[in-house]
Amino acid sequence: MSDSTTAFKPSLSLTDATMLVAGSMIGSGIFIVSADIVRNVGSSGWLIAVWLITGFMTLAAALCYGELSAMFPKAGGQYVYLREAYNPLVSFLYGWSFFSVIQTATIAAVGVAFAKFTAYIFPQFSEDLVFADLGFVRISPAQILAVGVVIFLTFLNTAGVKSGKNIQTSFTVVKLLSLGALILFGFIAAKSDILHANWSKAWEMHKLRPSGVTEGYTFIPALGAVAAAMVGSIFSSDSWHNVTFIAGEVKNPKRNIGLSLFLGTMVVTIIYVATNFMYTGVLSLQEIASADKDRVAITASHVIFGNSGTVIIALMIMISTFGCNNGLIMAGARVYYTMAKDGLFFKPAGTLNKNAVPSYALWFQCVFACLWCFSGKYGDLLDMISFVVVGFYMLTIFGIVLLRKKRPDLPRPYKVIGYPVLPVLYILMGLAFCVLLIVFKPKFTWPGLIITGIGIPIYYLIRPKKG
Repeated sequence: MSDSTTAFKPSLSLTDATMLVAGSMIGSGIFIVSADIVRNVGSSGWLIAVWLITGFMTLAAALCYGELSAMFPKAGGQYVYLREAYNPLVSFLYGWSFFSVIQTATIAAVGVAFAKFTAYIFPQFSEDLVFADLGFVRISPAQILAVGVVIFLTFLNTAGVKSGKNIQTSFTVVKLLSLGALILFGFIAAKSDILHANWSKAWEMHKLRPSGVTEGYTFIPALGAVAAAMVGSIFSSDSWHNVTFIAGEVKNPKRNIGLSLFLGTMVVTIIYVATNFMYTGVLSLQEIASADKDRVAITASHVIFGNSGTVIIALMIMISTFGCNNGLIMAGARVYYTMAKDGLFFKPAGTLNKNAVPSYALWFQCVFACLWCFSGKYGDLLDMISFVVVGFYMLTIFGIVLLRKKRPDLPRPYKVIGYPVLPVLYILMGLAFCVLLIVFKPKFTWPGLIITGIGIPIYYLIRPKKG
């Protein structure tokens, strides 16, 4: 009997796919990044506006991807869309960036976040302790735990998509209920004087320093501040498209991929906005901006739950990051599988094991993610890759326009609502975000461009030779 199979098994229902969307989006960002957003914009109104703008962009992109997913319901998702709309070089540059930083460094960051918050309950896993000093790098117990979690989830996902989907659906339901409870108790604990102080001058934007000193903006720098603030909200809302990578394992993908994208992103956007409204009801803007290590949720939980708040939030983030990483690990490997089928990745990654999952692709991803865990540099790179991530989203969405002209004969079971207005609107907003980052925060742009550019010579070295 063969120990491998040649086809994916459609096993994921609409609910499973929606939970993959929501679960991959909600990691640790919503508990942390609002501190940096407030430091950049300095007001409650603009804090919420940043999350609303990001939410609108995410929903718009999800609706656009619905058309592409219905046209190409195959493993690989965005990689496939870019290949079909443009050429193999463009799709390879996405796949290269995805493997080298976007997905693997995100897995590492989420894994270390799990470990950091585990240390609130079990201090022996603290990132401040040294497990081993190798001279060129210090390894902490938090990194060891993060690596262990990545390896464990990778192993579970090699056992078949059913194992992965059960973890994903159950952990996402728990995290959604937990966040809902946090929001509810937060609104109950909200204080009228804090709400009044935070919202009395809701639209006066300024830079808020840790000392409490504020710095006003003129118009153009204010736009730059919004773009800088959105780096955190975009990171927290990213990975919504992971369900497209696993399309070959979704039942009725032409319908359910697009629907799950809409439902998942809508639910998460509502939760994110509500969470930030809650923050402004229990904490002053200065408390949000100066939260210890940016852990706004922990500061808020002390107000809401008292001394037990730290443990409650730590448990929530452990659940959230564990489930998030499962979704990232499960979906990401399907991109490398498709790349390998195109001759642009390690050949074994293009095979399925007896459980109909790309086990080699899972382990390749695992090794690289574990290396990022030990590097300690994933956080900086993830901030700096936002420019590239949004750039590839814009390219993919413009691909809808190209494909309607180049391949009008392709079946389109679903067409994006409001075409061409919605795709054009997303592209204009994404372009504004990228231009503002180039002008005001160049450190967020050049590392991602360099990493992506390195893929060009690699592509010409490894691409399959014709004839």
